[in-house]
Amino acid sequence: MTKIDALRRFLLPCISPPTTTTTTTTTTKKRLSTSLRYDLDDPITINQEPQIQEDQESSSPLSIINPRITVTPPRPSKTMVIGTIFGNRRGHVWFCIQHDRLSTTPLLLLELSIPTHQLVKEMQCGLVRLALECNRSELNSVPLRAVPVWTVNCNGKKAGFALRRKASEQIRLMLTTVQSMTVGAGVLPARFGSSSDSEEIMYMRANYEHMVGGADSESFHLINPDEFPGQELSVFLMRT
Repeated sequence: MTKIDALRRFLLPCISPPTTTTTTTTTTKKRLSTSLRYDLDDPITINQEPQIQEDQESSSPLSIINPRITVTPPRPSKTMVIGTIFGNRRGHVWFCIQHDRLSTTPLLLLELSIPTHQLVKEMQCGLVRLALECNRSELNSVPLRAVPVWTVNCNGKKAGFALRRKASEQIRLMLTTVQSMTVGAGVLPARFGSSSDSEEIMYMRANYEHMVGGADSESFHLINPDEFPGQELSVFLMRT
């Protein structure tokens, strides 16, 4: 028995496998797991690239919003014209506009249904505003000074109508007679120009400021001479 026990003690250590390999595998697994955890738990490296990308997108020229472009309405143009208001003493009023006082072809000639004596009475108050309006849709494409018919309001009151006219021979003769006068008022004698009309023609001639507000609005404003500073007279053409 003693020999068998001696053989067992000698052979068993040679037959049994070594157990040292388990320690190496556990150490390698432990190193791998710690490296993965370090990568997952680092918040700076994960969020850093999207922030840089967002900054690049915000600074790109395509992301800049163009400012709004506001279009201001055009300013009204102003020119100087010569205006003549005339009419028979017992008749009605005419309104004539000329660019050149030597020209007998008016830029605008209107025959108003306002009696001459009524306009003279309104002018004694110092303020006269004649508003000519056109609300006919079929005349929207017509130039404003070519509108044939207007509705007239004098100082806020209805005053009939106004018609666009062409200068007759008598009107051309009258304009030739007063062409040397830029500012002034007077009376032409009866039967002027061999006319059958026996009434005198009253007239008032002055410089006007012509303002064009657009295709649907124009106005003429009397420029007061030095000797008559209190008179205000304006004529408005409006298409609604």
